[in-house]
Amino acid sequence: MIKDTIHTQQKLAFIIPSLIGALLFLVPLPLGDNGQWTVAIAVLASNLQTLTEGIITPLLVAVLVLSSIGSLFGSFLKPSWMMNRPVLKGLFVIHPLWLIIRFLGAVFAVMTMIETGPMVIIAEGTGQEVLYILLPVLAVWSFVMGMLLPLLIEFGLMEWLGTIAQKIMRPLFRLPGRAAVDSMASWMGNNMVSILITINQYESGYYTKRESAIIVTNFTITSIGFSLIVAALLKIDTLFIPFYLTVLFAVFVAAIICPRIPPLSRMSNNYYEAAGKQIEEQAPKDRSTFSWAFQKAVSKASTVPSASKLVQRGMYNAADIWFGMLPLVMGIGTIALIIANFTPVFQWISYPLIPVLQWMQIPEAHAAAPALLIGFADMFLPAILGSNIESELTRFVVGAVSLTQLIYMSEIGVMLIRSSIPVNISQLFLMFVIRTIITLPIVVMIAHLFVF
Repeated sequence: MIKDTIHTQQKLAFIIPSLIGALLFLVPLPLGDNGQWTVAIAVLASNLQTLTEGIITPLLVAVLVLSSIGSLFGSFLKPSWMMNRPVLKGLFVIHPLWLIIRFLGAVFAVMTMIETGPMVIIAEGTGQEVLYILLPVLAVWSFVMGMLLPLLIEFGLMEWLGTIAQKIMRPLFRLPGRAAVDSMASWMGNNMVSILITINQYESGYYTKRESAIIVTNFTITSIGFSLIVAALLKIDTLFIPFYLTVLFAVFVAAIICPRIPPLSRMSNNYYEAAGKQIEEQAPKDRSTFSWAFQKAVSKASTVPSASKLVQRGMYNAADIWFGMLPLVMGIGTIALIIANFTPVFQWISYPLIPVLQWMQIPEAHAAAPALLIGFADMFLPAILGSNIESELTRFVVGAVSLTQLIYMSEIGVMLIRSSIPVNISQLFLMFVIRTIITLPIVVMIAHLFVF
């Protein structure tokens, strides 16, 4: 009787938290404005951002300044009170290059908030976009996720879904089945969710270096909500259903091709050294997939740390993003937007694309070409630049391709470069170009044959 009771408790330890996690992160509900379908975690983050709207910007500027000062002390003076505390050491003892970028981020933030300094830094399309649009979203989402993400990854849901989905994910995308959770969380909620899940799973020994790189460059698809915003900016929201279906199909094709070609195919397939291999999704021959999935999930749920340790871990992860990543987003993001908005760099590199677009019978090819490449700097820029194009067909192509490119330096790129996942900026740019080469013809073909 006691054994049965314990067994029931073990089942509930998996089922209840995992069900809550799925409802928060993966299941769309009519909770948005005007009954728009979204996930509960997005509503929580949005409401928290609204509640903190008056204080979030000065708070983040203070964090960036404190981060730069703390990093100076930690990296050069190395005081014992900091070196003897692993949390403080991890946050503030950093490489000199990251120290410089943290200082740049703090300086850019202060200049932008007080509206003093060169216009290229504090302009609406550069410093203001990073400080007032990107940073609050990243800060709020990282805090909410730090508290709630354990419901998705610590109580067995990844093991259960991963074991079931591995027969699809492995042959199609060369990934473990649990990668389906990353992509669903990104699709339904926010692509930052997918990035943070992938980093966590890589550092925990569930993804190899190659697998983690495949996921972050192929499955961090922007959410339905953001795609609606892009469609509205480009004045093609009346075509949203064919627009988003086109995006999904192009992303699907790219996700099949990209893992099989360089640079991803040549990356190491070893696990994170500090964790080693921890994954086992293949069911034994004498067990069904579903029974093995359930056993793996229950086993994982039985090893969950205490609630206080989960909260401490979540707080540290949030602090790591606030003090470690946000300064880099402010520094690198602002510089990327300055290059995009105040230099002809993207105009120059887009010249070879113009005759290709003309051959594809895309109207206003000269205007479309830079819009198709400028997304490497920031995900909003293609829609902003493309909104002035008269041709609806061209706006459709620009918007759809920008959503399939997935790699944006002002946010996702900075997160990946700073993370333990072994990708660098040259690899990210190469993947951006490859994804553009793969998805552009697909989008153009669908636009010509089925939409216009």
